[in-house]
Amino acid sequence: MDTPQEENLSVGRNMKIGLFHLGSGMADVIITGFWNRIMITDLGYAATPVSLLTSLRYFLAPMGIWAGRISDRREVAGYRRMFWIWLGRAMMVISTLGLGVATAQLQRGGGAVGMAGKDTVQWIIIAVSLLLFSFGGAISGSTFLALIYDRAPEKQRGRAVGIVWTFLLIGFAIGGFGFGRMLPEHKDGLTLAYTPESLQMVFIVAGVAMGLIWLISMLGEERRSKAGTIFTTSDQPEANTSVIADLKLVFSLRPMRYFFWFLTLSMFFAFSQDLILEPFGGDVFKMDANITTRFTSQWASMAILGTIAFLFLSRRYKSLTNTVMSYVGVGFLVGGFSAFTIAAFGQVRPMVTIGLLLLGLGLGIWNVGTTGLMMDMSPSGRAGTFLGFWTLVVTFARGGGVSLAGILRDVGLNMTGSAPVAYGVCFLLGTIGLAVSMVMLRQANIKAYKAEQVQLDSASVLAAAMD
Repeated sequence: MDTPQEENLSVGRNMKIGLFHLGSGMADVIITGFWNRIMITDLGYAATPVSLLTSLRYFLAPMGIWAGRISDRREVAGYRRMFWIWLGRAMMVISTLGLGVATAQLQRGGGAVGMAGKDTVQWIIIAVSLLLFSFGGAISGSTFLALIYDRAPEKQRGRAVGIVWTFLLIGFAIGGFGFGRMLPEHKDGLTLAYTPESLQMVFIVAGVAMGLIWLISMLGEERRSKAGTIFTTSDQPEANTSVIADLKLVFSLRPMRYFFWFLTLSMFFAFSQDLILEPFGGDVFKMDANITTRFTSQWASMAILGTIAFLFLSRRYKSLTNTVMSYVGVGFLVGGFSAFTIAAFGQVRPMVTIGLLLLGLGLGIWNVGTTGLMMDMSPSGRAGTFLGFWTLVVTFARGGGVSLAGILRDVGLNMTGSAPVAYGVCFLLGTIGLAVSMVMLRQANIKAYKAEQVQLDSASVLAAAMD
């Protein structure tokens, strides 16, 4: 049984739902842009355990498929999607508070130098907190996308995900600026410029603020069908299939198979710059840290502008489909990586700025189009399962791209002893990979996919996939 879709999702309602990702952006900043800096730079802990803990979200991404699958098949306490969203975000709020308390306690003990070997309890709390944070993000992220799928008619899904993506970017900006203002970065000699109490307060404010934002954004967005019961949607043939059988559809239908490769390649190479972009500015052009830290705000600003502009245009020009926006977005990304490649090999400083502008435009447009395609490529009745799977693909591809770029940079630097060459090779590989992803996208024909869905019922498709 499918969740009834709204006949129309107004822009105002869409923006209310989009607030959800405003909180998501803030959550990402508090963990990967704030806590890791405190632990490594200010408290002096090794980067390895910190990086492993913050990367738990990549390892727990498969939980998104599990939660999406259950939300397709069953209603918990009368809700399909909302139960998992509330559960996951509650875990993230609680874990943020726990993380703040444990980190402040480490500072009270003097950090890595003052309390080496005596902070086991705090590290256990930190590990459990980040485990809960990652698990909560996994099960609520995919079901939130499934909720958008349920709430928005097909013709409005591009606009719906575009607004949500814009709020995510705004969340990055608000979180980065707000948390940074609450806690000074500088040190006064050997004494930190902030107290454990003020550090702890940042996490408390962040947790409460994110919780309120998520609460407001989700109130009333799914009707409760039957209070206090668990309902199985066994009236659909798909409801009784296994998750493995469902996901064999990805490789049994040609358009979906090519979309899988487009999604993997574009995500892998688009985010290969994530780890090396700021070091690139410092190593090749000797830019100060206060300059390279502005890279994110520069491309994020262009991403917001690109998203808003193309959402405006897509409402007026029906030919501007999710596929077209994906093409345009990846095209801008190819241009951005090409600019970085020229900047690296030729040591041309102005090309860095051009690359940042193109990167931002590309990321904004490409994310709107690609997220819309993820929904287009999710069969009715199994949106939670497939959106969970696509989210898993995105997460693993992004993590792989980040890792490979860092390794390739180090190998290139060791082999050539030249920073421009090492970074140039990374950006050149990204340019080529993104161009190949456009070839894959050309084969991921939405009309062909929908035609196959009409001609073949789910049982025959699954049977063919198993032969």
